[in-house]
Amino acid sequence: MLEDKNIKEAKILIVDDQPANVTLIEKMLDIEGYLNVIATTDPTQVKSIYLEQNSDLILLDLNMPVMDGYQVLEGIREVDPDYPPIIVLTAQSDRESRIKALDLGARDFLAKPFDRVELMTRIRNMLEVRIMTKAMKNQNKILDGMVKERTKELKDTRLEVIRRLGRAAEYRDDMTGFHIIRMSRYSQLLALAAGMQEEDAELLLNASPMHDIGKIGIPDSVLMKPGKFEPEEWKIMQSHVDIGVEILSGSDSVLMNMAAEVAQNHHEKWDGSGYPRALAGENIPLTGRIVAVADVFDALTSERPYKKAWSIEDTIEYLKEQSGKHFQPRLVELFIGIFPKILKVRNEYLKKVKN
Repeated sequence: MLEDKNIKEAKILIVDDQPANVTLIEKMLDIEGYLNVIATTDPTQVKSIYLEQNSDLILLDLNMPVMDGYQVLEGIREVDPDYPPIIVLTAQSDRESRIKALDLGARDFLAKPFDRVELMTRIRNMLEVRIMTKAMKNQNKILDGMVKERTKELKDTRLEVIRRLGRAAEYRDDMTGFHIIRMSRYSQLLALAAGMQEEDAELLLNASPMHDIGKIGIPDSVLMKPGKFEPEEWKIMQSHVDIGVEILSGSDSVLMNMAAEVAQNHHEKWDGSGYPRALAGENIPLTGRIVAVADVFDALTSERPYKKAWSIEDTIEYLKEQSGKHFQPRLVELFIGIFPKILKVRNEYLKKVKN
């Protein structure tokens, strides 16, 4: 049961063109202890009063000049589909009037002259329902906010775990871990530019940090070698793809499946000279083609223990030179087209490294 205080503080709006009727109802409500009663004899003002007051209950006459009660009902429904309980108080007690008023949103109908006790009881019942409904809506909003906050927390945690897994694989030659953050954000930006849906581009953002997770199984003597690989060493290095796919495969997760797809295909080349399957052109999944551009750009512009960083200008020239060879030409064009966004991401994480 609601506290009497909550009901008596409810906002009630009286609408009747006859001042005597308004005064009578105001006195009744005052005797019952209602504290927030507003009245108007001008039906054209109801909409603005209702919006300003956020009324919990409207007591409405039907037969009024300029604007009748039916028009008032229609006006309130226009500004608030969730309109409050409305009790129609009118001398028009015929069946047609009652049905029309109820059809337009009135919740109750009481013919004049009305019984005071009956009116006060109906008002109280209406307000109890109104207040409980509002409380439930507020509670649902709070719960919805909590669910959204928890969902965001889980998503952020998932991304953090993924990045840390990716960093574990990269740790020996990228101790900051920012390579996987930069290249994953480059991948998301390029995916959006290529027309990928936002949901899928975000999935790629989360999946791409694991692109080289197989490096965790490559010996330092190979992974950290500054010079050219010997044929046997190159074979060992290439095996990180199979190791990564093995780690990421076999899951029911859409995210893990995309991560496995990226790990398997981001070393393929547009002209078919890549590995491990020598796929060419659009036979390479789009995710692999996108990550190839993002990964190479960041790898070349990053300093590693075994190499110096390339300049931005030289790296862009390399992407252009490899367009149609290593990379899909359209993706190179799109990457250069969104380069201000790419550079913003790069500069953001360069600052973090310096700090």
